[in-house]
Amino acid sequence: MTKHLELAVCDYPEHVPQDRWATYAQQQKELGLSFVRIAEFAWSKLEPREGDYDWAWLDLAVDTLHQAGLGVVLCTPTATPPAWLVRRHPEILAVDKEGRLREFGSRRHYDFASSLYREYSRKITKAMAERYGKHPGVVAWQTDNEFGCHDTARSYGGASAEVFPNWLQKRYGTLERLNLAWGNVFWSMEYSAWKQIKPPNLLVTEANPSHILDFYRFCSEMIAEFQAEQVKILREYSPNRKITHNFMIFESGFDHYAVAKGLDFVSWDNYPTGMLEFFAPAGTSEDVKTHFARVGHPDLISFNHDLYRGMLAGTDHDLAHNLTQNLAHTSSGQKGFWVMEQQCGQVNWAPYNPLPAHGAVQLWTAQAWAHGADVVSYFRWRAATMAQEVMHSGLLRHNESFDRGFLEVKALEPETFPEVFPLGEVPSKVAVLHDYESLWIWDQQKHSAALSYWTQVMTYYSALRSLGIDVDIVHPDTDLSTYALIVAPALTLMSQERAQHLELAAQRGSKIVFGPRTAYRTPSGMTPDQGQFGPLSSAIGARLHNFDSLRPGLEQDVRSSGSDILHPVSLWAESYELNKDSSSGATALYHYANGPLAGEIAVLEHGNITVIGAHSATLITEVLSKILLELNLAPTPLPEGVRLSRRAGKTLLVNFNPHAVAWNGL
Repeated sequence: MTKHLELAVCDYPEHVPQDRWATYAQQQKELGLSFVRIAEFAWSKLEPREGDYDWAWLDLAVDTLHQAGLGVVLCTPTATPPAWLVRRHPEILAVDKEGRLREFGSRRHYDFASSLYREYSRKITKAMAERYGKHPGVVAWQTDNEFGCHDTARSYGGASAEVFPNWLQKRYGTLERLNLAWGNVFWSMEYSAWKQIKPPNLLVTEANPSHILDFYRFCSEMIAEFQAEQVKILREYSPNRKITHNFMIFESGFDHYAVAKGLDFVSWDNYPTGMLEFFAPAGTSEDVKTHFARVGHPDLISFNHDLYRGMLAGTDHDLAHNLTQNLAHTSSGQKGFWVMEQQCGQVNWAPYNPLPAHGAVQLWTAQAWAHGADVVSYFRWRAATMAQEVMHSGLLRHNESFDRGFLEVKALEPETFPEVFPLGEVPSKVAVLHDYESLWIWDQQKHSAALSYWTQVMTYYSALRSLGIDVDIVHPDTDLSTYALIVAPALTLMSQERAQHLELAAQRGSKIVFGPRTAYRTPSGMTPDQGQFGPLSSAIGARLHNFDSLRPGLEQDVRSSGSDILHPVSLWAESYELNKDSSSGATALYHYANGPLAGEIAVLEHGNITVIGAHSATLITEVLSKILLELNLAPTPLPEGVRLSRRAGKTLLVNFNPHAVAWNGL
């Protein structure tokens, strides 16, 4: 039987009368859905009082879905600790960066480092796993819900403040080593006792970036430990069921690669119109946001698809089979993923929430498949009639009539999916390197307010996508041997081991493109003694000469030797001097044409390594296009808003513009 895309939905049986459940299940099955996710916020219904469980309603919900032929993805409800738990143990609550307690009355109100909360988390997880772990209708588990949502990855007080010094002592061993690693001699910040160290907030001015980097590492590790405890229980009491977590749009609060370890497949929640309002790169004009307001920007969406497709690359898990024996492996050991929540109408949480364009739900579904999704699960079944999400759409309206999303899914004709949306490889020979530690240290000292880590990375990613190139997004320390081109837009944190790993890739024949501020930080967050490039200095064959942070309107230009074409540079410009002892001879490809860096090197090449020092979309696109041509990877310039993706031998051409686009490039 052909392996193909499958569809699902998120449902909340506890929100509606029980006499609707069987009808909904039948409608879901008739619509062509395969799975239903339930119970991620149902703790107070499952355990209304400590130790007093009410399973009857969930028993009926799971049985009803199973009898309709639907697989159940059951969630641990730990994103919403109930009132009885919070009032009995307020010490489980988190503290925000401003020192304020994050109270009960919403969701995600807990501190990952709280040993007490972890105990309760294990209890409810075990109770659910014991009862439903072997139920034939339960095919998978989702842990918690959207780690980090609402800026909850880090707590600056309570349990986290207590545990952080112990974590540091385990990491460094002695205060002398910590003081040296952080450079605490600066501003007399040296510590003489572990208990003196607190989270880096509520300070007079900016905190030591090394202090922040380690605090972020600590908070990320707490999330990984929290999830690992749940996964261990689910493995024991629910064998042969897959486990996932639904990650978020451009979430930066923790290391997703570390937290994803131990999962069978990765999921993420895709809300294209809200994403455009909240996560468009700095400098995105209001005209661009308006242009894509009803469908979202294709590159913002696809970046997350590609990121989560690559999240488990290089892991040890044997994922030869998924829930229905069709979890696909894609290129370079990457794994098929789920979109656990796919927008199917207007959302309720962005500054502006326009109704999506006709056909948007079909467009998003096809795009997800083309980037490696094995399942697309729509949020939600019926629009909520209560509380915070009454303005959010579902496949059904409040009155149970079919909303536009329902009709678009029905028009997709899921019975044709074996032919239309087969699973298989996403054939990419290009990798974009991404890691969260570089993100944290980059954004802590941007030096240019508008040039965030994501802005830098997305500029390179969009350039590749505008050239019709399929892209894998992978951690820099994973296997890179299958890639012809490796692009590292913002790899600012560089260890000796990472540098050797990248040098080896270049020696094997891969072309590598580095962006500005490459290797500007050591693993402890300091700058290398030898300056930027640190352990990569000999491989790059040059050293940093100057860098220039450009305020809005303060631009420079770059051009290649012998060319009159000027590339405007904004936000950031850095120049280089070639090493005189460069073994193979580094070459200057582009120079600054004006400004204080006039005549200095903006882009250089040394063997298989290219470094681009200027933030310029046109320059980046031109340099990447030339390298792609050299590698016979056939760059195909596309119209704005039009994108190509390939999977399983098929090519998807999508138009995200609100109008038709004439193009005959294929």
